[in-house]
Amino acid sequence: MTANKALVVDDSTTDLSNLKTILQDAGWLVNTASNGMQALERAKNDRPSIIFLDIVMPQLDGYGTSRALADDPATKGIPVVFVSTKNTRADQVWAKAQGGKMLIGKPFSADQIVDALKFAA
Repeated sequence: MTANKALVVDDSTTDLSNLKTILQDAGWLVNTASNGMQALERAKNDRPSIIFLDIVMPQLDGYGTSRALADDPATKGIPVVFVSTKNTRADQVWAKAQGGKMLIGKPFSADQIVDALKFAA
């Protein structure tokens, strides 16, 4: 049986750690990245079942990362769930327009993260 793998991308070490713990407690193998460029590389190499992606990050933001993932045949099928402080109705609509399955606002709960696993490929 193949283990479920998640990629968590956030430039906040606290949020990265919290998300990783929630997913590991749910039985998932978790890899992390602290920016969009690392995320693209890790997604291509590790082929996670789902990606939890912050929006506001240096270098390459979450929206740009999501578009790049969708443009690459190796990663285009991996579902993206945005996790961000940007959580207005307009942000929700824009996140879906950028390829996200959903946008979870910060601060997030463990239940919200676990519920988003339903989108895993």
